[in-house]
Amino acid sequence: MKTLSFITGRALQGLVVMFGVSAIVFFALFLTGDPAALMMPPEATREEIEAFRQAMGFNDPIWVQYGRFLASAVTGELGMSLRFQRPALDLLIERLPATALLAMTALIWSSLLGFLLGTIAAVRKNSAIDFAIRVISLLGQAIPVFWLALLLIIFFSLKMRWLPSSGIGSVWHLIMPSIALGAYYLSAITRLVRASLIEVLGENYIRTARAKGISSWRIIVHHALRNALIPVITVQGMYFASLLGGALVTEIIFAWPGIGRLAVEAIQNRDFPVVQAVVLFAAAVFVIVNFLVDLAYVWLNPRIRL
Repeated sequence: MKTLSFITGRALQGLVVMFGVSAIVFFALFLTGDPAALMMPPEATREEIEAFRQAMGFNDPIWVQYGRFLASAVTGELGMSLRFQRPALDLLIERLPATALLAMTALIWSSLLGFLLGTIAAVRKNSAIDFAIRVISLLGQAIPVFWLALLLIIFFSLKMRWLPSSGIGSVWHLIMPSIALGAYYLSAITRLVRASLIEVLGENYIRTARAKGISSWRIIVHHALRNALIPVITVQGMYFASLLGGALVTEIIFAWPGIGRLAVEAIQNRDFPVVQAVVLFAAAVFVIVNFLVDLAYVWLNPRIRL
């Protein structure tokens, strides 16, 4: 029962967050001025703006407009793109596979390598290997994504001509964007796994396991790593949510046709319905991932179930 109430409470919190985000997304458009004038091209006449305002329902009271927006969002009707004259949700669905592919690839390779390096650094604490891994991790977090992406393009595409510099189409197009996107997360996960594992390895039950003659490898895999995973899962969940919400800089530099690039194009073209749809989608991804992380907590930590 306590586990069920825990999960129910987290789900209700997620609904409250989504309600708040929907209000912010809706009212932010009005804070910038007349939404009809903002959405119409600069050369539009007053009569055209007034006709557009009437067609979009901007003459209705603002609470009526918000209720209509909320009802549409619940049913998945996120408005029509002003540029493409298509539902904004359809544009999101079209771009989602490209962003999901890039996000999953970056997360998988950075997580696997980060867990390996973090574990080695924790086991070889204060050794030369530990020092080298910490230096690499600091450099990975210090280098900006756009700068690393440009270096990759200059070396692997322009100089060596091994990889395509932009676009999507084959596994070769995926290598550089996933490296540029995952480098920061690799460094962060490595440092977090190292710190968390060092803390767990100092616990009394680990000393007891060693006293019983259990091998170090078995202690790390079967005892230490599971308890060290809890803070790591939180960070990974947030990383994946941010990646799936749109890896904006990476998608722009590599001309990757994902959600982040869609958002930038919508802002440049004053396509506010698409911008609103992207923001709502990103918020929904964060809420869902947070909820899944909470469920993982229940599985990993018996104290939460109790």
